[in-house]
Amino acid sequence: MMTTPSEPGAGRLDQGLSEIMSERRQLINLAYRLLGSLAEAEDVVQETYARWYAMTRQQQEAIESPGAWLTTVASRICLDLLGSARVRRERYVGEWIPEPLPDRTEWSEGRPGGSAVDPAARVTLDESVNMAFLVVLESMAPAERVAFILHDVFRYSFAEVAEIVGRTPAACRQLAWLARRRVHASQAPAAPTAQQAGIVRDFKRAWEDKDIDALIGLLDPDATGTADGGGLVNAMLRPMEGGERIARAFVTVAGLAADLTILERTVNGRPGLVAQQGGVTVVVLAFDVAGERIRRIWSVLNPEKLRPWTTARLVLDQRTRSRTRKGSDR
Repeated sequence: MMTTPSEPGAGRLDQGLSEIMSERRQLINLAYRLLGSLAEAEDVVQETYARWYAMTRQQQEAIESPGAWLTTVASRICLDLLGSARVRRERYVGEWIPEPLPDRTEWSEGRPGGSAVDPAARVTLDESVNMAFLVVLESMAPAERVAFILHDVFRYSFAEVAEIVGRTPAACRQLAWLARRRVHASQAPAAPTAQQAGIVRDFKRAWEDKDIDALIGLLDPDATGTADGGGLVNAMLRPMEGGERIARAFVTVAGLAADLTILERTVNGRPGLVAQQGGVTVVVLAFDVAGERIRRIWSVLNPEKLRPWTTARLVLDQRTRSRTRKGSDR
């Protein structure tokens, strides 16, 4: 028989369900940082909740901290996936770039029904999801990555990390130290956000104008360009080295795609660009800006990684139409 709100225990059950579901945002944030894939993060969270609800009520009530249990299970699933991901990415066509995320303020509001149900809306865009940081994480061993993210980003103690990873606290401390050293060695101090935005805006204008000299001036002479087409669209299979080569490549693209529309957007919490053809997002560009030059560009063309950007475009279109209607009513 179903329990109604007026029956004893109903309020407690509702509260317990609410507490369990309130962990979803934390789990999505954790899994995305560990895997670099929103689709895989969503699968991990679904599997985590499936394991929770596969337990009996008595088993659930015996768990002192459901939130800690969910985090432990999700982390262990991610740890297993990271091991198999290395094998899958060895077979991946071309370079694998983490899935880019839009700023949720650009699309989560104004959805039909007013609810932001896509997992991307639950990811907090801070320095631990910028593209440069995620790319460094890809170079780490699975246990190293999990230990580092849990401790340095989510502030779990090494004793807690050890229980999840299956190592001693001392070993987890060493793993996190190694990961931290990798991050510090690979990242130059980031330019202020306003300065980054200005440089990315100048890059957009130079790209639109096919101004190769301006593009070369904005790129570090040793800049690197990496593209991810996943074998589904044409993209260079290896990173391109050198600012001049990258500039010429962008001018070539602009010449071949006359109907390309380039938009300034926030990509993983930093200024980036989105290129559309016929209103459809075909590439998302993330930048690593140091000083007054662009050091690295990541171009994501794989359509399977652009799903959140399709949602973003639809909501932006809705907002534009709404503002137009309001203006005409005045």
